[in-house]
Amino acid sequence: MSGEPTDRKTTTAGNRNRNAAILCVAVVGGMVGMAYAAVPLYQLFCQVTGYGGTTQRVEQYSDTILDRTITVRFDANTNGVPWEFRPKQREVSMQIGETKQISYVSRNLSNEPTSGTATFNVSPPQAGAYFNKVECFCFTEQELQPGQSYDMPVVFFVDPEIVKVPELKNLKTITLSYTFFPLEEKAPVATAPKTNTNQNENLGG
Repeated sequence: MSGEPTDRKTTTAGNRNRNAAILCVAVVGGMVGMAYAAVPLYQLFCQVTGYGGTTQRVEQYSDTILDRTITVRFDANTNGVPWEFRPKQREVSMQIGETKQISYVSRNLSNEPTSGTATFNVSPPQAGAYFNKVECFCFTEQELQPGQSYDMPVVFFVDPEIVKVPELKNLKTITLSYTFFPLEEKAPVATAPKTNTNQNENLGG
């Protein structure tokens, strides 16, 4: 009879350890599930609000064009894909509200088919809510055969409402940046633009 309290304590401690282990597994599993769910939710949040310099996607053109110009610069980067990727022109000067079309070009430098997807951003980040893209290749799966080149158009305009924002009313330049990642990897959202990189200088304009 003298061994019963010890056995009971051992059993109770074992149950507590098992319960703690189960709770830890459940918490970790929940966190992983939330992390996966957060990626598309964060992407949607950025696209709707312009948070972090994320541009807006629209289906209509601006019906107002202001007698004021702004310069839009274009930046291109790769992270893990064996591609040459660059804008066909480095910048355009346009009226606020005017619709413009430019193109990026990518070329597979490897000896095998490769796939990628692009994230995008603008600088300064506050301008993201007023940079409207009617057509773009962001978050679209792109596959290139060995040596294949591909033109990717971007149709956009700067919302005239930008001049009503105190922090942006005197803005002269916006930089649109794309970064291509391998398709098998999860590309981060709202990647900060990298202007004047050595890669861009090597690719030329």
